[in-house]
Amino acid sequence: MTSIHLDIRCLYTLLICTAFGSTLSSNAEIKVNPPQDFEIVDPGYLGYLYLQWQPPLSLDNFKECTVEYELKYRNIDSASWKTIITRNLHYKDGFDLNKGVEAKIHTLLPGQCTNGSEVQSSWSEATYWISPQGNLETKIQDMDCIYYNWQYLLCFWKPGLGIHFDTDYNLFYWYEGLDHALQCADYIKANGKNIGCRFPYLESSDYKDFYVCVNGSSESQFIRPSYFIFQLHNIVKPLPPDYLSLTVKNSEEINLKWNIPKGPIPAKCFIYEIEFTEDEAAWVTTTVENEIYITRTSNESHRLCFLVRSKLNIYCSDDGIWSEWSEEQCWTGEIRKATLMFFLVPFAIVSFFVLLTTCLLLYKQKSVLKMIFLNKKEAFSYPETHC
Repeated sequence: MTSIHLDIRCLYTLLICTAFGSTLSSNAEIKVNPPQDFEIVDPGYLGYLYLQWQPPLSLDNFKECTVEYELKYRNIDSASWKTIITRNLHYKDGFDLNKGVEAKIHTLLPGQCTNGSEVQSSWSEATYWISPQGNLETKIQDMDCIYYNWQYLLCFWKPGLGIHFDTDYNLFYWYEGLDHALQCADYIKANGKNIGCRFPYLESSDYKDFYVCVNGSSESQFIRPSYFIFQLHNIVKPLPPDYLSLTVKNSEEINLKWNIPKGPIPAKCFIYEIEFTEDEAAWVTTTVENEIYITRTSNESHRLCFLVRSKLNIYCSDDGIWSEWSEEQCWTGEIRKATLMFFLVPFAIVSFFVLLTTCLLLYKQKSVLKMIFLNKKEAFSYPETHC
């Protein structure tokens, strides 16, 4: 009897092992190759690169499957990878060409094609970098670009260190929509050397990466190029608000109001910072409206002033640049006296002038009457007759 139970258990064990082994062998047999010809291509867009590849070999057994690719890429010194899952055979993105670029990709087969478990190929890898020329010190310094009022862009830089007197710099730029990179057409110069660029109207450039390269030329040394990527909406500096008004509504409430800055920036894009001064006390507050009510801290305040500046808010940019401060607008407690004096002084002057004129006219009239009287007296007096 014991022998029968042992035979049954052995049979079950044998069946389970056979089934498990067949599953392992079936999964082990499912393999897929990595993508072919994986490469990083530079089309000359100053940092906007193409990552492209071809399908893996031996996909005949998976014609009914949807093949996907997992792509990972980064600048070489970056701590994290960007990951993309795609069915395409290419991908495009921007990179900092001051540093190298590395990427890797493998093939993915979904579970419905592989007995329920996803199958991955090994990785294919590619790198790209621009061979550095010239010493690091020859690069430009302190690159600064500002997009004034979302209308015109200015960029400035300082020359690199240790450069020779014949060195000059040139700026090139590109953004999606241009056929090729363009050189600055309006350089800003100092002592005959390029130190900045005025850009023309940048059509359809909003919310796109703006790629810039500043390289140099010299007959006696190589100049290291510098690469930059800007988001133009993040470097917008608007105009300051104007036509400020300050109204004391009652003993406590003050109404501050100003006009939305002029230009193409929508009103919904602004945030404002207000600096308010009551006598010697001052504080700063912010609002998204072009009007704010503030409570007076004292009914005996003699002087209230405020000024305001503007910036793009988080709905229109990740970060912006504050405008300059507006002109200061003030209210003083002596404003009635000042108003009264404003009217009284001219009135007094006019009154004095009228009185003086009247007196002169009367004096002149008196002189005329006296002259007439004397003339009449002479007319009625006859000469004496002697017999």
